[in-house]
Amino acid sequence: MSQTTVSLIDVSTYLPGEPISAEYYAQFAESDELRDNLMFRAPKFRHHVGPDETAIDMIERATTGLVERHGQDVIANVDILISHTQMPDVPFYGAGGGIAHRLGMRPDWVLDLHNGGCAAFVLGMQTARQLLSSGAGRTALVAVAQNAAGQIFDQPGVRRKAQAAVPGDGAAVGLLTLSDESPILDVECRTYGEYAGDMAIAVDPHRKWWEPGPGEGYIGFTESKITKVLARGNRQVPEVSYTVCDRIGLRTKDIDLLVTNQPNRAFLRNWCEALELPSTRHVHTFDECGNLFAAGIPVNLDRAIQNGHVSPGDTVLMAAFAHAGDFAAAAAVRWGGRPT
Repeated sequence: MSQTTVSLIDVSTYLPGEPISAEYYAQFAESDELRDNLMFRAPKFRHHVGPDETAIDMIERATTGLVERHGQDVIANVDILISHTQMPDVPFYGAGGGIAHRLGMRPDWVLDLHNGGCAAFVLGMQTARQLLSSGAGRTALVAVAQNAAGQIFDQPGVRRKAQAAVPGDGAAVGLLTLSDESPILDVECRTYGEYAGDMAIAVDPHRKWWEPGPGEGYIGFTESKITKVLARGNRQVPEVSYTVCDRIGLRTKDIDLLVTNQPNRAFLRNWCEALELPSTRHVHTFDECGNLFAAGIPVNLDRAIQNGHVSPGDTVLMAAFAHAGDFAAAAAVRWGGRPT
């Protein structure tokens, strides 16, 4: 390996509160023209961020595992901090500065990403990889927090909608180093700007999201938009996955572990079929956690490590698409094993 090889050496995660069952939403459900759509078939359980729990709180709790395995000094001496928060606690700025302070860091680089959406962890890995390879430091932390389920989707008016029962909350961090311990083999990131306006906040009666007034904001899904999102997601995730596999000289059917975001069961099934993989090699936590947005990939990878579904030397492919299909990314890692 080159001296500029960058490795994802560990991940650590956090799920807030006790699991919330599908019955919780069933008691609020009202007639919804999208209720039978396969996009909104509810998971059995999900977690919700606490009423006073911030994104920084979630990231701090997610980092506990890294501290236990690598020591506080490794975290304190991180050179590059990259964060993504699904729903920023303050609209004008991200959580990066607060995370650095809470974790006792003095990083040279603090970057908040927002456009990565459900693929933000892979985008964060690629950003960290480029910076570390260029000499910007030796260690990076990628931190993601999904905190919209217990805030946006549990509003009294919104939780009556079919879309409310699918999201779950969680947070995760990934530790990257300039080393060949668990090398990132390749990354592909693609932006589809033509779709950037297809995800919107809807309020009834209509108003801008920041304007005062009646009505609660939710995602403005329609049957037409859902059809387009399904088509894009079914296409984009396999496309970026095949591109990465082609460049590293690996057939998709030879991937040892596939880790993706998890919007719904249909995508999970279709992606396996498109990549010619048995479901046993595609780890997910949809029924326990719901749609975890950007936290989905690291939470699922952490679960796979804990359950022994990935071994040192295995090739792990991570892939996801974001929003209504305006971004997609995939990354391959040769897993080096977790320190004990």
